[in-house]
Amino acid sequence: MDEEDDGLDVEEEVLHNAMICPSCAEFEGHDILTSKPKGNGHDHRVRCQGCGHVYTVHLRPPKAVEVPFMLTDGPESQMVTLELDADEVLDLDDVFEDGGMLWRVTHLEDSMGMTVTSGVAENIRRVVALREDLIRVRLTLTVGDRSRPDHMVCQPDTTFTASTMIEHGGRTWILRAIHTGRGRTLKGTVPANRIVRMYLHQPPAPEPTKPMTGRERRQAWKEGRLGFNPNPVVPRRNEDRKRNRGRR
Repeated sequence: MDEEDDGLDVEEEVLHNAMICPSCAEFEGHDILTSKPKGNGHDHRVRCQGCGHVYTVHLRPPKAVEVPFMLTDGPESQMVTLELDADEVLDLDDVFEDGGMLWRVTHLEDSMGMTVTSGVAENIRRVVALREDLIRVRLTLTVGDRSRPDHMVCQPDTTFTASTMIEHGGRTWILRAIHTGRGRTLKGTVPANRIVRMYLHQPPAPEPTKPMTGRERRQAWKEGRLGFNPNPVVPRRNEDRKRNRGRR
């Protein structure tokens, strides 16, 4: 019975200049015998390490194509043209760098204007990408019966939970609802990069502390917090003290 080699160290074979040899049809390493520039690339004279076959490999860089990109950073969008290799594959949710910022591909159109999820650069007519490293979340701020638009800048992995208190603009707000594009939610946690709009409301004013002692009640009457009372009733505890003093 053959013994299993589980747990044994296996030496990994490294192939240099690996490619499929046209003679033995195996994926083998190759030795470069000679090399000379040719146009924008090189011609390499190579020998297969497996079968010893010698042949010439012509390496040429792929042609470049210009692809229109719509880059959206919050409420602002701009059209730019990026140069890509013609055979470069683009997929939805690919993240790339441009202008020192990160962008995520959210929409691809092929040469016929049809929406696709993947395609090579030479067959792509337009790409839409959103800024990925910083996100502007649109807000609606409501104070009383008045509302106004605003925005908040945050990291894509920032999360917000409905019905909680958050700080914005030096004030505390209640996050009343979150709009995700599928509708508003009054509960749950949503990452910033999935939020269409958040609705912030001014929290209700805290109820005033009820005065307890005679001094607190008299001060409250002076400030008008207990309404107008020209003849404030002396707290019963103070009346008892006066009675005790009279008995002495």
